[in-house]
Amino acid sequence: MTAPAWPYANGPRHIGHVSGFALPADMFARYQRMAGNKVLMVSGTDEHGTPIQVQADKEGLSARELADRYNAIIAQDLHDLGMSYDLFTRTTTRNHYEVVQEIFKGLYDNGYIFPQKTMGAISPSTGRTLPDRYIEGTCPICGYDGARGDQCDNCGNQLDPVDLINPVSRINGEKPKFVETEHFMLDLPAFTEALGRYLRAKQSGSLAWRPNVLKFALNLLDDLQPRAISRDLDWGVPIPLEGWRDNPAKKLYVWFDAVVGYFSASIEWARRSGDPEAWRAWWQDPDALSYYFMGKDNIVFHAEIWPAMLLGYSGKGDRGGKPGSLGELNLPTEVVSSEFLTMEGKKFSSSRQVVIYVQDFLARYDVDALRYYVAVAGPETHDTDFTWAEFVRRNNDELVAAWGNLVNRSVNMAAKNFGAIPEPGDLTDADRALMERSRNAFRTVGAELERSRFKSAITEALEVVREANRYLSDQAPWKLKDDPARVQSILHTALQVVDDAKSLLTPFLPNSSQKVYEMLGGRGVWSGMPEIKTVSEEGGPDYRVLTGDYATEARWESTPIKPGVPLTKPTPLFKKLDSSVVDEELARLENE
Repeated sequence: MTAPAWPYANGPRHIGHVSGFALPADMFARYQRMAGNKVLMVSGTDEHGTPIQVQADKEGLSARELADRYNAIIAQDLHDLGMSYDLFTRTTTRNHYEVVQEIFKGLYDNGYIFPQKTMGAISPSTGRTLPDRYIEGTCPICGYDGARGDQCDNCGNQLDPVDLINPVSRINGEKPKFVETEHFMLDLPAFTEALGRYLRAKQSGSLAWRPNVLKFALNLLDDLQPRAISRDLDWGVPIPLEGWRDNPAKKLYVWFDAVVGYFSASIEWARRSGDPEAWRAWWQDPDALSYYFMGKDNIVFHAEIWPAMLLGYSGKGDRGGKPGSLGELNLPTEVVSSEFLTMEGKKFSSSRQVVIYVQDFLARYDVDALRYYVAVAGPETHDTDFTWAEFVRRNNDELVAAWGNLVNRSVNMAAKNFGAIPEPGDLTDADRALMERSRNAFRTVGAELERSRFKSAITEALEVVREANRYLSDQAPWKLKDDPARVQSILHTALQVVDDAKSLLTPFLPNSSQKVYEMLGGRGVWSGMPEIKTVSEEGGPDYRVLTGDYATEARWESTPIKPGVPLTKPTPLFKKLDSSVVDEELARLENE
């Protein structure tokens, strides 16, 4: 299972968002499908909580109207990025409510959830509850100025907003008022030993986690605290207990229901597939693997809290218990967290207009240009700065001048001279060496993709392209007009490597790989693309989902090309960008 984090439905997504949760997950899923593995990729929009209400107030909408609006925008963004979701749904479905309440009841019955009086933050001007993440102040542990009410990003410790020094509301800057309230708490300390065993098993071996993720998660074990899973809200999943279920002002906290979304989306997918029990193969088969993709600010939820919830529901926390009615559930195989992407040296910020939204980017530039940049220069293991100068350079020097050039001159020469893929004659050592290099790349690039090492994987694939360009320059078939047999062998070799490179680059560049497939005479769909569908749910309104059929032609292997397949003059694979783009984009950034 491939599980990209759930984007929050309070605004459109920018390229900093999708560089962490979206594109790496899609690259991984596409590779796994090509390698012959069954893949289920599920997620959706996260639509509950105070941030939705705050944005809805700003836009003069109800919370549901706002969620509907941004669910549609985000689904369109992800569709246009080529995200191959089996199901991209939302957290406002009846199915999701039922699954979230079942997880709550299983944890409650096993003694891992308990009620507790606590101090809640209230906005003095509106009377509304302020969620932990909407309160900032100085960390009482490390002194960091800018810690959030739930966690300090500097020292990684969990926090309570009442403990912050000089707390203020991020919404309007006022000092919150703290009042006594009663909430349900997830007893995280009751998972210390179970989580420790789980995380320490990820330190080595073929399924070892990225060091930045594992170190952060292990450090949190030293100070686990009970964490509130309900809030004084009127927008969210009802608490499924007598005396609480019908309380309009008490709901489950958004983070609790959002992480359950991976499970509820799998159940919804199974129902829509025609086999309501199909989800069990992904959640209960011990051989099933699950990979969760997100930015580093979500590590605590996916490496600590969600595993704790799964352990507790399965009766495997430190206090034991029995599985809930849906049975024991698998823990995440790996939490694949990216670092942050900044923009021109500044942190992405919609409020400060340091941002470029996905829809705006794709209106001006090729989707594969963005996918390539994220793969080769994204924030895989450390914070990375997006600059327009580097984007233009990589587009022109690597996509256009290397890959696009190899495709164009190879196909163009073969089409012009022979009209079809030529039959090779006697192959030289140079011919055989290049084709062997190309075949072997499937093993080396695949090994990197297995470990979610996208930068090294695509760099290796591009090196094959560069070697093929050098081969063509060295062999210079345009100078061998008196030796057509040799020209045939050279161009057959070059086209074989083009075909291989198309496959190697498919997880990263599915749109342009489809074009190369067609240039070489392929028919039909090479690598499947998502589609948006409107679906219904009994007892609820219709809504749109992202889904698709990805059982297509793409395979992770070198396939011999067939001589005689007709070729036509190719069109450019990528668009070269003028250097003026840099100044134009920087000016746009300054003026917004």
